[in-house]
Amino acid sequence: MNIPVLLQAARRSRSARLKLDLMLPFAIPFNRPHGYRVRPLPEGGIRVHIPYWRVNFNHIRGIHACALATAAEMCSGLSVLEHLDPRQYRLIMRSLHMDYHFQAKRAAFAECRPDGAVIREQVVEPLRTDDRVEYQSTVEVHDVDGHHLATGTIVWQVKPWANVRTAR
Repeated sequence: MNIPVLLQAARRSRSARLKLDLMLPFAIPFNRPHGYRVRPLPEGGIRVHIPYWRVNFNHIRGIHACALATAAEMCSGLSVLEHLDPRQYRLIMRSLHMDYHFQAKRAAFAECRPDGAVIREQVVEPLRTDDRVEYQSTVEVHDVDGHHLATGTIVWQVKPWANVRTAR
């Protein structure tokens, strides 16, 4: 699955959005129960819809903080991969920090709009000389009424696959 191509196609085509909604739960099985729907924004960036349903609830029938954080992580990662080829670069979350502002009692969405020029400047160019770089992304989470629920700050470590070393 070529994520950047699929996300670009989903911007223009309803059938591509359907394909994205069908493929992502299998590509990211941990997120499958949450029912997130990914929507590439027309001007660039990603929006992840978080349904207000029981599996996402906390003990007081609000959307659980971890469901909001997971949506923010997914949104941020996909918005970065929109500008990088996942066949060339490995993206690993280094840290996730969430600030919660308002209780989520309605359906919500996470939104991230990174600038492609900034990603080229802060990630692609430094990787010509460095074996890895870190990129910080900010995601805002709002409910359908416009309340600002949370802000996520996610730091990604990006490496060319040629520099990835794993324990054997």
